Amino acid sequence: MTSLTRLYKDLHAHPELAFEEHRTAAIVAERMTALGLQVIEGIGGTGVAAVLANGPGPTVWLRADMDGLPVHELTGLDYASTAIATTADGLETPVMHACGHDMHVTWLVGAMEQLAAHRDEFSGTIVAVFQPAEEVIAGAAAMVDDGLLTKVPHPDIVLGQHIGPLPAGLVSLTSGAMMAASDDISVVMHGRGGHGSTPQRTIDPVLAAASTVVRLQSVVSREVTPGELAVVTVGKLQAGTKSNIIPADAHLGVNVRSVDASTRERVLAAVERIVRAEAAASGMTTEPDVTLLASAPATMNDPDAAERLRSRFVDAFGDRAVIDYGTVSGSEDVSVLSSSAGVPLVYWFTGGADPVAFAAASAAGRAESDIPSNHSPYFAPVIEPTLQHGIDALVVAARTFLESPAG
Repeated sequence: MTSLTRLYKDLHAHPELAFEEHRTAAIVAERMTALGLQVIEGIGGTGVAAVLANGPGPTVWLRADMDGLPVHELTGLDYASTAIATTADGLETPVMHACGHDMHVTWLVGAMEQLAAHRDEFSGTIVAVFQPAEEVIAGAAAMVDDGLLTKVPHPDIVLGQHIGPLPAGLVSLTSGAMMAASDDISVVMHGRGGHGSTPQRTIDPVLAAASTVVRLQSVVSREVTPGELAVVTVGKLQAGTKSNIIPADAHLGVNVRSVDASTRERVLAAVERIVRAEAAASGMTTEPDVTLLASAPATMNDPDAAERLRSRFVDAFGDRAVIDYGTVSGSEDVSVLSSSAGVPLVYWFTGGADPVAFAAASAAGRAESDIPSNHSPYFAPVIEPTLQHGIDALVVAARTFLESPAG
């Protein structure tokens, strides 16, 4: 077993929630220090940056996120997570690397080791950015707000990759809009509680919340231009403690995905309008609380830089190994780093699924149901060739935007 395989299995078995990545950050800092790099810890809470300065030339940032998810792992792996943590809401939860950030960290560690070992082959500066709290779309902003741009050399470009349920050995690179913007909205509907046997004495927030959930499903189908990417999901609905007690309040968690700015504004306005209208229709005398908790912009790849990298990927991996999956409705906060620095971004997907299993599932028309995707409790990338291919992709990408050594 290689050192990087051991690292990956260790990280997978010990996931940490957003802004709690203390163990992961310490491991990363130790590995980067061992390479003789300048290491800055504690940026934005648990973020780590490592600087490989190698003569004159461009500065390239390579970014990996570190946090896990509140998911109970069901993969059955011998290195599966059994971690339990407490959420920001004070709830105890199992934790899993269900989005592959353990692989992202291992990729970046491996890439930095390889780049450091071959300094004679390029000129310029590489900054490895190990970012916390991507899952709550807050970590990139936290690092920027904590002075990341003043603590490490300013980038000329920001690069990164995300594991996905594609066959290992494939990369998917899209010019322009690659991933959607994300908005998380908290809704609290204020009713009047009472006994379940006398609903006429109450204002039932459960019924109002249920009606709101159903009505929100009309936003995309009736208020968004067909063909435009938009998603409205109610992922949280909490109310009450007992079947015969009508509670005073109901809580909803709403998530909106979009790419076009005008579509985003229209959908967000529609969500708030429907929430307030359903509250009024239920006779609520107190206005609902509608709070935008967090937002991430759409992930937009610089077209020129993306096409330059696509050519290099084709040279390195072959034409059939480089695809364009198109814009996806998932979201990222990596573009906060590039936009804050005012530089181009190129971000891509690297496959992590067993190629044989993927081919069989595709042939049966069952790839989407049989190949676990990100955030699934069964998400388990095949370690090889995923690990080495991801390292190679980062190295190729970094070298694409660095200079050849003089002489």
